[in-house]
Amino acid sequence: MALQSSGYISLNNVNVELGNSGTANINMGSAAVRGLFGVSSGAITMADGYGASSVSYWYGDRGVFAGGYAWGNSVTIEYITIATPSNATDFGDLTVGRTWIAGCSSTTRGIFGGGNVSSDTIDYITISTTSNASDFGNLTVGRDSLAACSDSITGVFGGGSSSDTLDYITIATTSNATDFGNLLSGNATLAACSNGTRGVFGGGSSNAIEYITIATTSNASDFGDLTASRDSLSACSGGARGVFGGGASSAGNADTIDYITITSTSNATDFGNLVAGRQRLAACSDDTYGVFGGGYFVVNTIEYITIATTGNATDFGDLIVSTQELAACSGG
Repeated sequence: MALQSSGYISLNNVNVELGNSGTANINMGSAAVRGLFGVSSGAITMADGYGASSVSYWYGDRGVFAGGYAWGNSVTIEYITIATPSNATDFGDLTVGRTWIAGCSSTTRGIFGGGNVSSDTIDYITISTTSNASDFGNLTVGRDSLAACSDSITGVFGGGSSSDTLDYITIATTSNATDFGNLLSGNATLAACSNGTRGVFGGGSSNAIEYITIATTSNASDFGDLTASRDSLSACSGGARGVFGGGASSAGNADTIDYITITSTSNATDFGNLVAGRQRLAACSDDTYGVFGGGYFVVNTIEYITIATTGNATDFGDLIVSTQELAACSGG
């Protein structure tokens, strides 16, 4: 989907392209709109949006998995081409090995933050270029077991180590994180996803889902509930749909996949099942496919779903290194 290449572009068209309700309020100076129109500052005209696609501005075809536990704290970064099922390929190394980290991205830069033991480290990569990660800055509070999402401009890290902290970075500019607000409660081993406007955090110590508007610093608000309470899960998104997969439930490793419409607060709905139940995994997407990799107990499994179509996951390939408690992002 893309905006038309000529003629009149309505605000309804822009909202729909961004994955919002056509009648939603819209701020033409927001990060999401600026990202779509390719205008970082100053006035925006509708002609700037001719042919613009939320897929080209927001998603990329390369998925990157980093860090985690692989019989020790892992520095490994590896990548896949999301549209082409295959085994992962070596990318480089993190600045320091750590587990329970979180990842987010722009179309060009991948960010990995936090990790055990209560690390405040943030490092970054250029997704299209295989290499080792570089230092980015530091979180406001060192913590592990956190989650992250972005609108391609701003990255937000939430929760971790039973913290309710939300802090954010500007992805294109190396610096320390800044306070964003707070989650509704202290939470760890949760997951997050985004539609480029709204960030959603779910699971962890409960079945709760809560959300933020990424371009506006504030506390989180209630969204709804997952189909089942579980922690150590993962999440990815495509357009207006967010998908939560795996985790640990009272019954053990969960194969549950459920989904939400990010623009509409509501409870999650059953999507299907992973090939096998597992927790402590990571997920990324290219707007069409969602990919889940790694997990407990130290596995190399990668599997995928078509985000727009409910159904069970399918085998994708294998990670180079069997890893749990890792992070993922996408771009390229």
